[in-house]
Amino acid sequence: MKPDIYTLTSELHDKEAVQAVTQDFLGSLGIDYTFKGSDFSDYAHSPLPLIYVCTGGTEGIFQKLLNAHPSPLTTHHSPFYLLTSGKSNSLAASMEILSYLSQHHLEGEIIHGSAEYISQRIQLLAKVSEARQQLNGCRLGVIGKPSDWLISSEADYQKVKERLGIELIDIPMQELLDTIANLKSQNLNLKSYIYVALMTLIERYRLQGFTLRCFDLLNTVHDTGCMALAQLNSEGYVAGCEGDVPAMLSMMITRAVLGVSGFQANPSNMNPESGEILFAHCTIPLNMVERYELDTHFESGIGVAIRGYMKTGPVTVFKVSGDLSRHFIAEGQLVRNEAKPNLCRTQQVIRLDNPHLLSSYFLTNPIGNHHIIMPGHQQQVLEEILNIKQ
Repeated sequence: MKPDIYTLTSELHDKEAVQAVTQDFLGSLGIDYTFKGSDFSDYAHSPLPLIYVCTGGTEGIFQKLLNAHPSPLTTHHSPFYLLTSGKSNSLAASMEILSYLSQHHLEGEIIHGSAEYISQRIQLLAKVSEARQQLNGCRLGVIGKPSDWLISSEADYQKVKERLGIELIDIPMQELLDTIANLKSQNLNLKSYIYVALMTLIERYRLQGFTLRCFDLLNTVHDTGCMALAQLNSEGYVAGCEGDVPAMLSMMITRAVLGVSGFQANPSNMNPESGEILFAHCTIPLNMVERYELDTHFESGIGVAIRGYMKTGPVTVFKVSGDLSRHFIAEGQLVRNEAKPNLCRTQQVIRLDNPHLLSSYFLTNPIGNHHIIMPGHQQQVLEEILNIKQ
């Protein structure tokens, strides 16, 4: 996503000199952008607007733009990003503007430093803006209520809508079961009735993802949803387990950032001294693993489960609460995959970069049991997404 760059320039400064400095400064950043100049008329519609404070003496110009009726700066964007080269008193003006914003309970940030720092900061903001655009307007289904043992894994539907623009839609479990039964009655010889039934609901409700009360399938259709969820996750949807809504939200944020849903798993064992945690679950997106094997579902011993082997290396462990008031993000290393017979089939040993988090979070104040594992170190971009206020 390319940022739009708007400018503030004092009439006291020589226009040609300012233009030369502007071209030199913006050119040094090495980024793609759309130059809007001093025309703020479409500022409110820009996905990522940056205000380049070219010179000092521009504080009053900004104030007039902000307080005009109607104001071209009336926007859902927050904070205001003030880009400055540090020349011609641009930094001083930016600080005065930022102070004014703070006095009026508006958020802002001055983007200033080396060309490399500014470039990296803008690229991160562009990634965050693109991710939030993907989240806004998403429709996620809750197929059945959370499993009975997930006593802390519901969500505040209104807050999720307000904060992320995601709409949560309740879908009765019986509707899925009826869809499966209808497909079977047609003798279609499908490879997976569960997969086709879930796709039917996705299309019916125009969903970008869902979480499924999957254990109900064991005693009704005598099968598991593990393979269907793995396949749907690899096809661009978010498909969560056990009706866990916070886990599904965490997966949707992960997909917006990385293009993969992440691995929903629960800690099965941990070593507070080494910072190692064994995460396990019976399904994983097929596009996250180097190879996989098929086994039975661990708890029930029926159906199909997946033992996936993800590439070792940097990972991030992530979870948001159902009302988005809390989140957990920790970077670490996937040190090995395991295949113990007495656990859910996909097993990952992750060593956190900060071992103290095992005692300060997992063993004292966790957000439920399921957490999302994603490749790479993603803490910075996740923090930005969750800290932006509407």
